[in-house]
Amino acid sequence: MVYNMLKGKNFRNFFLSDITQGFGVGMSTIGANWFLLDKTGSATAVGLLLAINVIAGFLVFPLVGTFTDKFNRKVIIMWTHLTRAVLIFILTALFFISGFHPIYLYIFTVINGIGWTIYMSASRSLIQEILPEDEYFSGNSLIEISLQVGMFMAGAASGFLYKYFGFEIILLINSIAFMISSIALLRVTYKSEIVSEVNESFLKSFKGGLSYLGGKKLLFIFGIVSIIPLVSTMIFNVIVPSYVNDSLNAGSVAFGIADMFYGIGGLVSGFLAAPLAKRFSSKYIIFSFFGIAIIIMTVLTINKYITILFIGSFLIGLSNSSLRILMNSLLMKMVDKRFMGRAMSVWMAMSLLFQAILAYSLGRLVDYFSPAIGFLFMGVLMLVGFILFNLIINSSFLKQINEKAEDTAS
Repeated sequence: MVYNMLKGKNFRNFFLSDITQGFGVGMSTIGANWFLLDKTGSATAVGLLLAINVIAGFLVFPLVGTFTDKFNRKVIIMWTHLTRAVLIFILTALFFISGFHPIYLYIFTVINGIGWTIYMSASRSLIQEILPEDEYFSGNSLIEISLQVGMFMAGAASGFLYKYFGFEIILLINSIAFMISSIALLRVTYKSEIVSEVNESFLKSFKGGLSYLGGKKLLFIFGIVSIIPLVSTMIFNVIVPSYVNDSLNAGSVAFGIADMFYGIGGLVSGFLAAPLAKRFSSKYIIFSFFGIAIIIMTVLTINKYITILFIGSFLIGLSNSSLRILMNSLLMKMVDKRFMGRAMSVWMAMSLLFQAILAYSLGRLVDYFSPAIGFLFMGVLMLVGFILFNLIINSSFLKQINEKAEDTAS
């Protein structure tokens, strides 16, 4: 059972830290999207906001991965949380004093983009350090549970808080969440196995990470496949506000509920993915969840009912989160711990680049055509992932992955 892992002090405290920061990030991201749409009425503006978010993260990725592999990963996460807490608190004060200004939201999204990139690289590397290899599937399942519990609570709370209290209160809660997350992480104690040349230049260290991935091309391709569900989730966040508002004629509460159902689907995946990985071949499970995602996104393209959106959100959350759990766990098995931060930063950078291009482009398409076109594009994107994965299933790389997965199951 995945819950047995919570008996360990280190992982339990990391879990609490992760769920708290996930709640804060989810609520503020949802609130910011709806706030901007409410003030401007433009899906393009929402797309631009998310594009700025991911561009900010993309620009710092060379430093992030190298930094993560050179220094204590727990300390990196703590200082990132504390910095975000202080900066967001200052922005909250500015909103209270002078009201809505687009520049404040742009600053907020830059803070989020940089912070999220650092957190994703450092936290996944930290998990690889504090867990033994045979617990990667269970550990990633619990991390997905923590993320989705935080996110679906955020989805339910965000619509309500925005309607009755305003975006400023959401930002204040986000700042507090980062502070609490840092306190929980402070209780994680471990001895790092990573040995790095502290005096080695950042440029040399970064080139070493690229050389590592360059010599493992199939691993690199598999990493690209692993980010497709993450990009798909970003598209979901861009199009759903307009989809709810324009296609379904509903409001912020319905938007929050739809996002909550996505989170519930992700939560369920946390309970299903690890047991499935132990009973069946990883490739068949990955194929199945790609198929579920493609089907439901096609249905949502022509949907006119809010209930179908809720069901579809649940299934998208289930499939995307399950795919992330499975593929992230497999990557942790295959990537050398010394290079995990740099490898993750490269894949995250590619994810952010795709998101930056798609967020703004899809925002414009939604304004000119229909929000449903976003779901069509999501379906095509998942189909690309399905095809890419199919191209490498017979490779020696995937055979090696399956052998390791079978060893873990036994």
